[in-house]
Amino acid sequence: VKKKGGLMPLKNRFAELHAEITAWRRDFHENPELLYDVHRTAGLVAERLREFGCDEVVEGIGRTGVVGVIHGRSRASGKVIGLRADMDALPIEEMTGAAHASKVPGKMHACGHDGHTAMLLGAAKYLAETRHFDGSVVVIFQPAEEGGAGGKAMVDDGMMDRFGIHEVYGMHNMPGLPAGQFAIRPGALLASADEFVITLTGKGGHAAMPHTTIDTTLAASHVVVALQSIVSRNVDPLGNVVVTVGSFHTDSVASNVIAHKVVLQGTVRTLDPALRDLAEERLKAVVGNTAAAYGAEAVVGYQRGYPVTMNTPENTDFAADVAQEVAGSVNREVKPLMPAEDFAFMLEARPGAYIFIGNGDTPMCHHPEYDFNDEAIPAGCSWFATLAERRLPLA
Repeated sequence: VKKKGGLMPLKNRFAELHAEITAWRRDFHENPELLYDVHRTAGLVAERLREFGCDEVVEGIGRTGVVGVIHGRSRASGKVIGLRADMDALPIEEMTGAAHASKVPGKMHACGHDGHTAMLLGAAKYLAETRHFDGSVVVIFQPAEEGGAGGKAMVDDGMMDRFGIHEVYGMHNMPGLPAGQFAIRPGALLASADEFVITLTGKGGHAAMPHTTIDTTLAASHVVVALQSIVSRNVDPLGNVVVTVGSFHTDSVASNVIAHKVVLQGTVRTLDPALRDLAEERLKAVVGNTAAAYGAEAVVGYQRGYPVTMNTPENTDFAADVAQEVAGSVNREVKPLMPAEDFAFMLEARPGAYIFIGNGDTPMCHHPEYDFNDEAIPAGCSWFATLAERRLPLA
């Protein structure tokens, strides 16, 4: 397998399997499924894992997750590593115009999970064929990454203990990074994501007589502005917190009515667990006191979502070394990003690392014209497989 400027150290087997794995990926792309409703995808994954000769294939972990176990030629080390891919799509109408575009109206693989699943399947096929390692590899196919916390569901279902997993690794494509190249960093890589719903109640009335009302729209508007003080005045300027009010709804649709109730919805994101606590505390205080200043009452619903995706330093160094071996170079200090990722739940349960693989010059994830770049498949498969062989070396 060649690239401009020389040889790319990819496993020859993945060059041979490239067309087959691409066909799997495009089939998944044509048949997207949402959240936990990934029955077709999970069924095909389980079927292929059995065809590959995995020593154990278990369905229904975390509702619709699939786990395959591959034992090495030796198991003397007693070590077990987990390799994870996500399977679900997004509720987006596809606009790629590709021959393999979604056949399901209103659903598409706009984040590349079809590619992640296909690459891990390719690695599983290779590892089951060669078994050139000492220990066991657990391949994890997870549902409901896109807001359903499928990673947490699999962990809560006892996956780590049931399969004796000691450490866990995952991968996500990155548009803008050259296809097949890698980027990673130790520590915080992706942000936590919490959601809030603020309900403000005042006293509705006639727009011509505001003095007889408690103007909830005015109070809510000041709340929106005041929430920005959390970042500008409560957080260290070197910290990373984003507070966003994404929805503002009054119970009035008339121009001459002052609303009685307003509902605000938004998110809080941060790369620091301590700042996550601070942001929640300050949000509740700012909302309550600002509403009271305008005579309104406020109720805050605050739901913690995905935690910070925190790469373990030692595992990150190892994952980067493997990426260097596969691609010839790796960015070991990529800037952290503020989107969230529920692989974070697996990293809370076990040490490990999450890495980005380049998707080339494509639209960003979650865009209706996004498509996974099949040219990245050999590198992604090679990273998974090489990581297993290097982490579990035969004596």
